[in-house]
Amino acid sequence: MSGRLVSTDPATGAVVWEGAKSDPAAIADALSAARGASIGWADTPLAARVAIVRAYAERLATARLALAETISRETGKPRWEADQEVGSMIGKVAASVAAQTERAGSRETVSSFGRAVLRHRPHGVMAVLGPYNFPGHLPNGHIVPAVLAGDVVVFKPSEETPATGDAMAALWRQAGLPDGVLQIVQGGRDVGAALVAGDIDGLLFTGSGTAGAHLRRALVDRPHVIVALELGGNNPIIAWDGDPQAAASIVAQSAFATTGQRCTCARRLIVPDGAVGDAIVDAVAAYGDRIRIGRWDELPEPAMGPLISVAAADRAREAVAGLIAAGGGVIRAFESIPDRSGAFVTPAILDVTGLRVPDEEIFAPVLQVTRVADFDAAVAAANATRYGLAGGLVSDDRDLWDRYARRARAGVLNWNRPTTGAAGTMPFGGVGASGNHRPSAFYAADYCAYPVASFEADRVVDQSADWRGVG
Repeated sequence: MSGRLVSTDPATGAVVWEGAKSDPAAIADALSAARGASIGWADTPLAARVAIVRAYAERLATARLALAETISRETGKPRWEADQEVGSMIGKVAASVAAQTERAGSRETVSSFGRAVLRHRPHGVMAVLGPYNFPGHLPNGHIVPAVLAGDVVVFKPSEETPATGDAMAALWRQAGLPDGVLQIVQGGRDVGAALVAGDIDGLLFTGSGTAGAHLRRALVDRPHVIVALELGGNNPIIAWDGDPQAAASIVAQSAFATTGQRCTCARRLIVPDGAVGDAIVDAVAAYGDRIRIGRWDELPEPAMGPLISVAAADRAREAVAGLIAAGGGVIRAFESIPDRSGAFVTPAILDVTGLRVPDEEIFAPVLQVTRVADFDAAVAAANATRYGLAGGLVSDDRDLWDRYARRARAGVLNWNRPTTGAAGTMPFGGVGASGNHRPSAFYAADYCAYPVASFEADRVVDQSADWRGVG
């Protein structure tokens, strides 16, 4: 487990960050420090916790350009997109304060029998495992509500993006967060496994369905550990009618935003068999051809950067090769880009109509097209997955949307908007292999604290009159 950890710019291979991996002793020390800080932080008045969290938002705003550059260099995403990510991190604070009040606050009801009081208490030590695709925004979405709730956090960033995690921890310190309330450990899966095996009260994880299933098994005998899993999806988008060019803009953003590295990216495009479907597919392919691909700092600005690594591109190539071997027709090939790092790829579109293909998330700009006879078949095809994170419909027909919204099995469902769009003031999460019924975003307050219901009176009163049968 010990050794050095290095993150590199996937566009150039340049080293972005280098440091020591956390060894077992460092992980144990982080957990011990967190446990030691937990009582004091839980006893800190909510108003004081809110003040520190708001100070953190101010530090994020001050450091916005620098943090966005760090995110861009580690992930390869364009500067404009990294800046949007930091903006989402800042916005998360106000949304989380509102959610804490609305979903996890204190309230009481007074009656002739006394007061019924509801309070919420923090769980204690929360382990947060962050992903690489949104290395700031997604772990931030766990950390902010946990800190507000009075929890303490041990945070392991993705091994692909340690610099972003370090920068976040530094901003929390600058905001005045007490020692021990947020600890950071660095490393890969072995470090994450050691953290999960340690003395924790909760695990907050964003990542793949495969990793989520492994974590469920690892914690099956520890029911006291609350687990919130935000996992991926083999997400469908049905494009049924409307202007093909407008539909293509929605489908392409759904499939290819962040180089296909969003858990809500559309992986499957379902269209009507015939001329309407052909026009939509052709328009999506033409739109994909117009996407500018480049380094994060290039001008004019690119729409897409590289994948997170050459290894990630190789895994995606293997998955695409499997689809082609199964009979998939190539509408647009998944190709490397000459004179670029091997992490750069072009958007791929494959026709898999009528084929049995793996129900797997390909975390890359790869779109699989299925043509169906009618809308009922489209909904059935959309739901034909063990995942259930996101889905979408592109159509001018409100009745079709109402039918789809009733029948779709997904936690994020969009109409005439990209599947990648989600509001921070709403819950975010999926069903099936996409989560464990603990949605994040506005509902993160629900899993960061537990409710305590009390029945109270201000003085000791003889209760004999209320207990029948006592002489």
